[in-house]
Amino acid sequence: MSAGLLGSDVALADRYDLALVDLDGVAYRGHEPIEHASQGLTTARARGMRLVFVTNNASREPGSVAEQLTGLDIPTSADEVMTAAQAAAALLRTRLEPGARVLVVGGAGLVTAVHDAGFVLVESADDEPDAVAQGFAPELGWAQLAEAAYAVQRGAWHVASNLDLSLPTARGFAPGNGSLVGAVRAATGVEPDSAGKPSPTMYRLAIERAGSEAPLVVGDRLDTDLAGARAGGYPGLHVLTGVSTARDAILAEPHLRPHYVGADLRSLLEPHPVPVRTEAGWWSCGDSAARVDDGALRLDVRGTATVDTVRAAAAAAWASADAGLPVDPSTVPELPVGTH
Repeated sequence: MSAGLLGSDVALADRYDLALVDLDGVAYRGHEPIEHASQGLTTARARGMRLVFVTNNASREPGSVAEQLTGLDIPTSADEVMTAAQAAAALLRTRLEPGARVLVVGGAGLVTAVHDAGFVLVESADDEPDAVAQGFAPELGWAQLAEAAYAVQRGAWHVASNLDLSLPTARGFAPGNGSLVGAVRAATGVEPDSAGKPSPTMYRLAIERAGSEAPLVVGDRLDTDLAGARAGGYPGLHVLTGVSTARDAILAEPHLRPHYVGADLRSLLEPHPVPVRTEAGWWSCGDSAARVDDGALRLDVRGTATVDTVRAAAAAAWASADAGLPVDPSTVPELPVGTH
């Protein structure tokens, strides 16, 4: 698949049969809905696109996530939710037999997923667990992290549901599971295995469950959602409503680059023009154009910056970087596109 942007002359909801949609920063922020999320997803579904919500949050059970989405005017059933807890349980099954002992450090979602996978749950390192499954839960404290560290030091396999360093909330960014996993890593010197994004495991499981032939990843984070799309060979849409900004996309390394960019989830309902390089060396998209001169990004924008500005700038910056001439980050502005 191309390392650059893809184009679509029809709406993405008409081109792809399944959207693998992230939650935090895409459908909602904390407990608040993100503007236009319900409209974009409901209309995409009405046009025949199926939805599976794929989240690195392992603290909650699928039914709880579905209930929250339904309350935000995005009707969802539990079987339309794939969590990092389910992916972690699947990863545990690759090395452990049913009946193996697992110390779970996390919320109800992870506890349920590990139990349903056939493992015996233990509460202490003294129970000699074969593995530690660690996921985010807001009530986690020092005692639980210490127990995990003791078990890992004694040889237990450390499996993290995900390694997200931050978690978007209505008040700002809070420490995510990766920050808590980092405490256990620092204490033990042992690098954990991760089941969540950017590993494509959850995407693969969701695609198999849905029987999709043309899936599209939809996310806000380049380092997890879109990196997972690249790792799995799936096209990815970067919506500018969460953690990673337009500037981040323009400066992205090849393994983090999205295939499509949209302001919000209404971009599922729109065609996506692909930037075209002119003879003068400009990358043109809509009313915007961009080029790189001696490492400096130059923009030619008629009016206010739009998603087309981001597309043109990304095309110019990526082409230059791939030719061995990376763009000077100080020349890349923060473009006021999307909401964060």
